[in-house]
Amino acid sequence: MTNVPDPDHTRGATLLELVAVMDRLRSPGGCPWDARQTHESLVEYLVEEAYETVEAIETSDDAGLREELGDLLLQVVFHARIAQERADEAWDIDDVARGIVDKLIRRHPHVFADVDADTAEKVEANWHALKAAEKGRASVTDGIPEQLPALLRAAKVHARSATLADRLPVLPGEDDAERILDSIPSEEQFGDLLLTLASIARDRQWDAEGALREAVRRRIERIRRLEQTP
Repeated sequence: MTNVPDPDHTRGATLLELVAVMDRLRSPGGCPWDARQTHESLVEYLVEEAYETVEAIETSDDAGLREELGDLLLQVVFHARIAQERADEAWDIDDVARGIVDKLIRRHPHVFADVDADTAEKVEANWHALKAAEKGRASVTDGIPEQLPALLRAAKVHARSATLADRLPVLPGEDDAERILDSIPSEEQFGDLLLTLASIARDRQWDAEGALREAVRRRIERIRRLEQTP
C-alpha cells in the first residue's frame, strides 16, 4: 500500500506531535526514565544515533535511514525540552528552529540576497567566511572539534586550509605518499592500505589514532602561525 499525501495534512504538523509526546514524557505522570535524563546523560545516545545514521547511509539502507533520522530528531526534541525546563535562560524547540532558519538565510546570501555564488565552491567559501566573521574566529581551523576521530579531523583541517595550500610547507612524507597512491587504482584499495597501516602500527605498539591526532595538531599550529604572518 502506497502512502498517499493527505491534502488536509500540514507539512510539519507531525513534528508538533513529537514535541507534544516529549512534553508528556517529561511531565509529572510521564516516564520516570525520560524525566531523569539530562543533557549530559543523553550524550552517549546522541553519538550512537549519529553513527547509526552514518551506517544506514553507507549501507544504502533507506528504511533504516528514515528510522535513524527519527532517532536523531528525538534527540534534538529531547534536549530542547530539557532546556525549556530551566529556571533561568530557558529555550525551547522554537528557539532551536528559529536559530537554524536565521542561520540558513544569513549563510545563503546568494539565494536570499544579492551575493554572487554560482558554484558549489563559491558557496562553501562564502559559508566559511561568513561563519568566521559571525563567530569572531581568528583561524580557519577554529571550531573544528578536538573530539572528532583523528582521520575526520585531519580531513576537515585540510579542507578548511585549502586557500593557504600554496603558502603551507609540504607535509612530511608527502612525495612518498603520492608515489604509493599512484599505484592504488581505487578507493577500496586505499581503504585496505589504511587498514594495513593501522595493523602495522598496532604490531609496533604505536597508537595510530593518537599519532594522527598529534600530526593534525602540529599542522594546525603551522596554519595558525602562517595566518599571523603579514
